[in-house]
Amino acid sequence: MRAVLQRVSRASVSVAGKEREAIANGLLVLLAAGREDTEKDVAWMADKIVGLRIFEDELGKMNLSVKDVHAEMIVVSQFTLYGDCRKGRRPSFVRAMEPDRAALLCDMFAGRRSALRYGRIRCVHGGCAGQRRPGHPADRQRRPAPVGNGRFWRRVLIFADSSGIIGLDSPTSNERI
Repeated sequence: MRAVLQRVSRASVSVAGKEREAIANGLLVLLAAGREDTEKDVAWMADKIVGLRIFEDELGKMNLSVKDVHAEMIVVSQFTLYGDCRKGRRPSFVRAMEPDRAALLCDMFAGRRSALRYGRIRCVHGGCAGQRRPGHPADRQRRPAPVGNGRFWRRVLIFADSSGIIGLDSPTSNERI
C-alpha cells in the first residue's frame, strides 16, 4: 500500500462540479492499493498515518500526530501512485489493485481510523486503473464522467499548510518491489 500525505489548511474534493467532501486544518491522504495488498497493509498504513508526528507543536517542531491535534482527513483513492515509469514513456499501472478491490481497502482504511475515534475521516474513490474516460482518445475535453460504482473523475483542491509532503509504503509493499 502506498500513500502520499499533505498537511492542509483546507482541502475539498468535487465530483461533476459538486463538492463531495471538505475539511479544514487536517490531512489529505492520497492512497493507492497494490495488487497484492491485504488487510495487514491497511492496518499498518492506518496506524502509521494516525501516529505519524507531522503537525507542529508550540515550538514549531513536527511533534504532534493526527490524533494529538484531532485533525480531519480526506482519503482519496489514487491508483496512479503505483505508476511505474522505469521503461518507455507511458506509465505502467500493472502493480495497482483493480478498482473494486482497491475501493474496499480504502473503505477499510477509513473505517479503521474512524472506529478508533481519531477524527472525521472521509474516503473518496476515483479514477479507474485500466479504464479510460468516455470518448477517449477522440474526445480530449476534461469533462467529468458520471458518478457510478465508485468510479468517477474528480477535482481535488488543496490549500497546503506546509511544503512538506510525505510518502509512505507499507513494509510488505516494499518487500514485493
